[in-house]
Amino acid sequence: MSETVRRPLIARFFNGLWSLIVWGYRLIVIAMLCISLTLVWLAWGGKRATTIENNVALVIAPSGELVEQMDQDPAQQFAEEFNGEPPSQTVLRDLIEALDQASEDARIPAAVIKLDNLEGAGLAQLEELNAAIQRFRATGKTVHAYSPSYAQGAYFVAAHADDISVDPFGGVDLEGLSSYQNYFKDALDKLGVTVNVFRVGEYKSAVEPFLRNDMSEEAKAANREWLGDLWTRYGAEAGAARKLPGDAINQYVNNLASGMEQANGDAAQLALSSKLVTHVETLADFRKRLSAQVGEDDEIGSFRQVWYGDYLSAQRLARQGEKLTKADQPRIALVVVQGEIVDGMGEPGQAGGDIVYDLLDEARRDEGVAAVVLRVNSPGGSVFASEQIRRAVQALRAEGKPVVASMSSVAASGGYWVSMAADHIMAHESTITGSIGIFGLIPTIEGPLEKLGIHTDGVGTTPLAGAFRIDKPLNADIGRIVQSSIDKGYRDFINGVAAGRGLKPEEVDKIARGRVWSGLKAKELGLVDSFGGLDAAVKKAAELAELAEGGYRLDELRPEAASPLKMLAQLLGQGAIRLGAMGELKTLLAQLKQVRELRHFIGWMNDPNGAYVRCFCTMQLTGRRSLLP
Repeated sequence: MSETVRRPLIARFFNGLWSLIVWGYRLIVIAMLCISLTLVWLAWGGKRATTIENNVALVIAPSGELVEQMDQDPAQQFAEEFNGEPPSQTVLRDLIEALDQASEDARIPAAVIKLDNLEGAGLAQLEELNAAIQRFRATGKTVHAYSPSYAQGAYFVAAHADDISVDPFGGVDLEGLSSYQNYFKDALDKLGVTVNVFRVGEYKSAVEPFLRNDMSEEAKAANREWLGDLWTRYGAEAGAARKLPGDAINQYVNNLASGMEQANGDAAQLALSSKLVTHVETLADFRKRLSAQVGEDDEIGSFRQVWYGDYLSAQRLARQGEKLTKADQPRIALVVVQGEIVDGMGEPGQAGGDIVYDLLDEARRDEGVAAVVLRVNSPGGSVFASEQIRRAVQALRAEGKPVVASMSSVAASGGYWVSMAADHIMAHESTITGSIGIFGLIPTIEGPLEKLGIHTDGVGTTPLAGAFRIDKPLNADIGRIVQSSIDKGYRDFINGVAAGRGLKPEEVDKIARGRVWSGLKAKELGLVDSFGGLDAAVKKAAELAELAEGGYRLDELRPEAASPLKMLAQLLGQGAIRLGAMGELKTLLAQLKQVRELRHFIGWMNDPNGAYVRCFCTMQLTGRRSLLP
């Protein structure tokens, strides 16, 4: 055969082989797309409503972080369901709604509070959950708590149950409340990084980690006070729930070392003898005890039960017709400000100024909305974004729509800024609030660059041209300009609080200066109007809007959710669909959960003017997972 004949044959062979490979790849892509869409449907659309049987226990089992509104990446939520992992977030209102619905449901004689997967919650949030547990018990139904070992947050809830069970190898791990953070001055000095700080308020300690190696005495004094208020609240409420003397919780912690020695290192028996728990038993024994009350489910080998999520789904489905009949009722809009307040749209876990503004503006333009509840659980952040939200609140009031700010666990600094223009501010005694102050940070890295032999030089048309470059020492005039801007921001904050609270600016200044207060002290100082949770805030909003009791409905406004296809695109990216993609997809999904943990210490700093109303007023509430190794 001639060369001229062989070449086309060879070409056709390889062309055909390539076409086969391409079509095979396309088939794999199509198959993976179909599988992925099926998984999405199964995760959200393919679930059947649970049938609630008679005489079953409602299982309240929060996992991960307790939040006001689910704000995780949809891809992460799908990844958790796909891998069978506990959710990394639990919505507080879901737990409360389930308990309140079940309290009136004859099919539910008891509730089980399982708390070993609860990872993070504020004291005020837990107080609202405790109130729901008390309402459930007030109907004559019983509540049983179980956990292998109780951290502080979990025990605060468990204390309100009829009985509390702990594993023989567990204990009640109480240690008190604390506020610690890292300080970077020596590290920054060694690196040669200069952090130029501008602030107003000697108690505005958010900048101290960049300037010091320890906490200032002013910050220590302020922190001791609000931490003391919260710890007193914790001990009083937990002790009262267990019918213990007022100082029993504090004494348990103070005498823990000697108590453990007397109990021969048996933490569970110490908790039992201290009357912090009522039963030391294994999970199997706990299940048998509950089975004696509600019967046993042979299929799962435990007591007859319904998970709160399934219960809520069934109840909401049953009430769909009721919702339609109330469609024409006036609405109270609920808008949530959760996490750091940032400029723009923000990321999952943040409150984007643009997003919250748009939601509030939607409520303003909606003729069916009679009032708004602004639910705040935020330590603050960007001044500009906080001001955006405040202006939206003012616009609502100008339209004649009252706004009630409902403070959750933290509403400090920017969290207070967004609340100060509301008609009424409600908080808990344990809410962390105040921190009325402002600061700015401009780091420069000329030192590290010089160590590397890198130098910066050049010319500009004015003394300020190029003055904000981080590879040059900060220009003295720039420092004066920024400090003037920070001073004005503080005056704006003070005047805004004064106008909203009916106080004189000089009176506000005395209680401001960046100082953090407990909700208890904030009310005494006039920063808060009354105490109460979300339900109380909704009732107050209805009262201000002159709505009849039962003549309105609550409507939660939230950012538009990602469509299934958009979420699928986020999941798959460019590299997830390939040969063997099913296994790799699962690996990818497993890793998505870790992504949200990779935030930097200052990742929320995006204010266009570099000015921040942020409070680093965190505390250790959850405690140790176990006293045992």
